[in-house]
Amino acid sequence: MIIGVGIDVAEIDRFDDALRRTPGLADRLFVARELTLPSGERRGIASLAARFAAKEALAKALGAPGGLRWTDAEVLTESSGQPRLSVRGTVAARAEELGVRAWHVSLSHDAGVASAVVIAEG
Repeated sequence: MIIGVGIDVAEIDRFDDALRRTPGLADRLFVARELTLPSGERRGIASLAARFAAKEALAKALGAPGGLRWTDAEVLTESSGQPRLSVRGTVAARAEELGVRAWHVSLSHDAGVASAVVIAEG
């Protein structure tokens, strides 16, 4: 059963400007693993913008309650390249309240826009 669906888009240049303008913002939005590629290189801005969109979409799929912490949701990448969500803390508590048992996430970025869709399944 689908409990919630969320979608979000982020303008990549605008997201980049926000990160440059606000020191420490990346550390408030992402956990360390999200900021780097498996090779250890810094993840590109388009990829980070898509991950930010996924966190926004996840909040929408949960009904956009207040009090969710950005770092309580993590966008991981499987060896196949497929994104996967890992939740803990505030996000896991809300998901449990709603009966979420599985997440489905899709990320994309093209033409200056990053997007994400999140489905919460019960």
